[in-house]
Amino acid sequence: MTRMLRWALLVSATAGVTIPLDLVGVPSAALFAGLAVGIALALAALAPKHMPRPAGVIAQGVLGVYIGTMVHHDAIGAIGSDWLIVLAITVATLLLSVVAGGLLGLRGDVSPLTGSLALVAGGASGLVAIARELGGDDRVVSVVQYLRVALVTATIPLVVTLVFHADRQAAGQSVSAGETATAPWYLSLAMLAVIVAVGVVGGRWVKLPGAGLLGPLALTVALQLTGLSFGLAVPVLLVQAAYMVIGWQAGIAFTRGSLRAIGRILPLALGLIVVLGVATAGLGIVLADVTGMTQLEGYLATSPGGVYAVLATAVETGSNVTFIVAAQVLRVLLMLFVAPLMARAMARLGRRRDRRRGGAADVSVDPGRTGATPAPGVRPAPSRPAA
Repeated sequence: MTRMLRWALLVSATAGVTIPLDLVGVPSAALFAGLAVGIALALAALAPKHMPRPAGVIAQGVLGVYIGTMVHHDAIGAIGSDWLIVLAITVATLLLSVVAGGLLGLRGDVSPLTGSLALVAGGASGLVAIARELGGDDRVVSVVQYLRVALVTATIPLVVTLVFHADRQAAGQSVSAGETATAPWYLSLAMLAVIVAVGVVGGRWVKLPGAGLLGPLALTVALQLTGLSFGLAVPVLLVQAAYMVIGWQAGIAFTRGSLRAIGRILPLALGLIVVLGVATAGLGIVLADVTGMTQLEGYLATSPGGVYAVLATAVETGSNVTFIVAAQVLRVLLMLFVAPLMARAMARLGRRRDRRRGGAADVSVDPGRTGATPAPGVRPAPSRPAA
């Protein structure tokens, strides 16, 4: 099959899967569709050989700006005098994620670096986008991160109903509270291009890990908080395209060997996700006790994922939407900015450990790919006869 036909099949199939997923409310439906279609075509030897690097960088930049536009001055200000406890709870969530990732990394199939990135409780799409650049395996990170998002999103209605017995018909605040008027599309596109270009170049200049995502994200947040974004809004089609590219980037790298390796870690990953969810719910109770909010509001403010489901539930139950938005935004931003720094530190420690042991660095060739680029996150299983 020619290169153009492979790309046409990938694009059309992904669009066809995205539409029904979007209709049923799957978070980041285009990314999930791109990942699933990319895996299917890669296993059938029908996918493009690789994703062009410029496309990945542009997709990261678009996603960084999109996440940045979620930050609103009024929402952040809603935390008020409770900022210290909210920050402490968010840091505790990050530490729990790192511990869970370290436990996942104790398996022989996954490096500690990849395990930590896979279980960081926030910014799933952003972490998937930059996992490979940070030295992790984006295939493992994408599967485990979206398993977390799917599980948290699916359980929120059950927990709210069965544990908190919440009245889902209560009148709540508008989710759009604090938003400004949207700029014309042509102005938004011009600002987007400038922010991505300046953010990527500036991020690389200051040696920011994951500069393609975090540079534009940091610049957008600064513009939002200073009121200089002029109603910047990323067009929906561009966001969907960026999600697809990020999903393809991980999906088309799959092989049968890597899929088997990931399948072996999924039971442990699922158990760790459940433990992480229970632990953050406990942190939500602490937050509620300190701030005087209801336990339901504390649970929603500290939920380790499923932001859109959290906001919808907050509105339906008459919860403090503005505070919950602020806490969730702070969680996502902290995870996205700290996780790459953490990854860089872990990679350095890993290299020092390997040098002391006199062994090779913590990378391995994917067992199902001949002559492949070393995959730093998934280690091969012990040798066995080919299936």
